[in-house]
Amino acid sequence: MPGIRTVAAVAGAALLVRRAVRSRMGTAPLWPMPALENPVSGRPRGRAQRLRVAARTEVADGVVRLRLTPRDPGSGPLPAWEPGAHLDLVLPSGVVRQYSLCGDPADRTAYTVATRLIEDGRGGSREVHEKLAEGAEIEVRGPRNRFPLEPAHAYVFVAGGIGITPVLPMLRAAELSGAQWQLVYAGRSRASMPFLDEVERLGRSRRGRVTVIAEDESGRPDAAALFDGAPQAAAVYCCGPEGLMDAVAAALPQGSSLHLERFTPATATEGNTAFEVELRRSGATVAVPADATVLAAVREQLPNVAYSCEQGFCGTCRLRVVAGEVEHRDELLTDEERRDSMLICVSRARGGRLVLDV
Repeated sequence: MPGIRTVAAVAGAALLVRRAVRSRMGTAPLWPMPALENPVSGRPRGRAQRLRVAARTEVADGVVRLRLTPRDPGSGPLPAWEPGAHLDLVLPSGVVRQYSLCGDPADRTAYTVATRLIEDGRGGSREVHEKLAEGAEIEVRGPRNRFPLEPAHAYVFVAGGIGITPVLPMLRAAELSGAQWQLVYAGRSRASMPFLDEVERLGRSRRGRVTVIAEDESGRPDAAALFDGAPQAAAVYCCGPEGLMDAVAAALPQGSSLHLERFTPATATEGNTAFEVELRRSGATVAVPADATVLAAVREQLPNVAYSCEQGFCGTCRLRVVAGEVEHRDELLTDEERRDSMLICVSRARGGRLVLDV
């Protein structure tokens, strides 16, 4: 069976909540591991830092690229990162959003991210577009990597729209490694597809091949043709809308491993059961229905409980577990942290009762 790895990501970027497992394609990394990265959890060991928006560029219709540099030019190089890594941006309102790093890992003077304006989103992308002008300062956490590019003899990349952001550094790395690779890059129109010029330049190499599908020209991608001419047993990396994810998974050739990064987390509630949560310090007990989160139930009793992403990305809602077994649905906490903590926005009780230290 093909190995499958999935990740959830906020629109316009990346991060990342993984499910399932993937087959490893080798043991030697394509590049050195960054000194500040925890290779087990992908969580940063460095503290948050303030960076400045040194440059802001519109790279496609509704997409802005931000180049973030240290406030103090003499502060030394920024923490290293690898393709697939992301940053947590603490936006001016205080909400935390995750965005894939899409620049050059060798450039330790700046981080580059890009985000598409989502008109009907939860407000994070609008805040980036409207509040982060050149010269603005912002708190940044990370980088960390939940979508690493693993060693392989060949790669197939599939990107939908802003999903090109985590894939772009992977293309460069695959080219430098000497591996065969191909990319299918789809979008509503060429004008809406960021970094299209660079992608097409990379596709002119003797190792790589790029197929661009603009829906206003040729319609939606044909799932059956996604892997035409693909090398056997390739590592497949995909980031994009849900429909594209499903098409890639359905068409995955036998022997290939699949690594997905989603724009939004899975929201399936099938199999959820109701349970109780005792709030030890407040003395209250709340019921958590099958179709509600622990966060929602707790905030009805304690409205000041902190939270941000509501998707298991940022860790703001982490609470200590005094008693009970947790069904962890995040991919942020390490195994050690899960022994006594949970993210109440996504994780649930494995059983009828939890006791939380709040």
